[in-house]
Amino acid sequence: MTTPADPIPNGSATATPSARNARSSLRNRILLGLFGYTALLSIAVVVQGVIVNEHAEHLVWTSLMDTELDHFVERSRLDPDYRWTDTQALNLYDDATRPPPPELRSLEPGVHDEIVVHGTEYVALVRDVDGRRLTLALDIDDMEHREFDLALTIAGSAITTLLLLCAVIGWGVHRLVRPLSNMARRIGTLQPDRAGQRIDVPESASSELVVIADAVNDYVERHDRFVARERAFIDSASHELRTPIAVIAGSTEIALDQPDLSPATRNQLGRIHRTARDVEQLISLLLVLAKDPKRLTASSDRFSLDQLLPEIIEDHRHLTRDKDLTVTLAPISPCEIVAPLPIVQAAIGNLLRNAIENSDRGEITVRLEPEATVVIEDPGHGMTPEEISEIYTRVARGGREGGGIGLDLISRLCEHLGWNLRFDKAERGTRTTLVLRGGQ
Repeated sequence: MTTPADPIPNGSATATPSARNARSSLRNRILLGLFGYTALLSIAVVVQGVIVNEHAEHLVWTSLMDTELDHFVERSRLDPDYRWTDTQALNLYDDATRPPPPELRSLEPGVHDEIVVHGTEYVALVRDVDGRRLTLALDIDDMEHREFDLALTIAGSAITTLLLLCAVIGWGVHRLVRPLSNMARRIGTLQPDRAGQRIDVPESASSELVVIADAVNDYVERHDRFVARERAFIDSASHELRTPIAVIAGSTEIALDQPDLSPATRNQLGRIHRTARDVEQLISLLLVLAKDPKRLTASSDRFSLDQLLPEIIEDHRHLTRDKDLTVTLAPISPCEIVAPLPIVQAAIGNLLRNAIENSDRGEITVRLEPEATVVIEDPGHGMTPEEISEIYTRVARGGREGGGIGLDLISRLCEHLGWNLRFDKAERGTRTTLVLRGGQ
């Protein structure tokens, strides 16, 4: 059977996914982008601030200590008896007379920051002067603590500013995309079976929203005109078809009144008469489906499904004449339903015809299960998954392969009548399940 082995729930043969892939909204994407940009900009500013601060701090220490050491060297040369006096924060070491602590002794000439001596942080300037090494050490421990406290204060302010900025961005983006979100919701409420729908935009709407609204309104208007033409065509075609069908039905009635008919001929004329009447009613129901689907349930009949199934199988048995194929009806129990009889005949007949036309040999089994469930299992052609997927795609797009009224039309009927149509992969072929709920 050239139908997909995938379930088609909710009475629809159209490939409608039961759940859509989660997609982020435009608002969330804009927020994510702006938040990311703000965060990266903040990090860049902080990193640049740290680098500039370290560089400026290094320049300050170098300038300050070079000045102090230059002053000492100059005074020493002018006054050999001049002696340096240490302060609470600044100490001078001479490896000839006053060696520096071990932590400073191994330093190369130059300025060295963040040198820890006995738990205290120093910045040291090392210089070779007149054959001796001078080391000037500045206690910056207190300044480093103050710098750390200031950094915490700046970090707190930066975080607070960032949070406030994010809140403002969120509010602004919400106001920015709210008209678009409102339009998307209004577009989502459009009903394909209602005419004269429009998307209105306020006077303050942006030019882009006006363009979108005009495009949607133009499409809806063209859709309404297309549907009107289709319904007019269906109405005209239905009326045109009723005349020849009525002629066929009337002619068979006259022929059946002839007394000299053989039993075989009378049986065939009876089938023609019943089929003509069924087709006439089917045309009327299809016309209702095209104009007002809600009226379908008003055209329902009470009948025995267990008596109808053998008739449908017998009407389609001639399709197996040139095939090594049999159609078997499993034992069934009495089952009465209330539903449009021609629609039930057409739906089951179409599914059975599809099974016969797309099976080569073997046995097609028809079962009637509880809750008015008709199951058709066919041996199929042994199609590959790729072939099944290709056919499934055609059915999902509204293809009418398989003859009869088509799976797409059956799915519409099932949807309006509350039935359920499902396809499953069987051991070799396909299992078709039609649940005629909503009228039992």
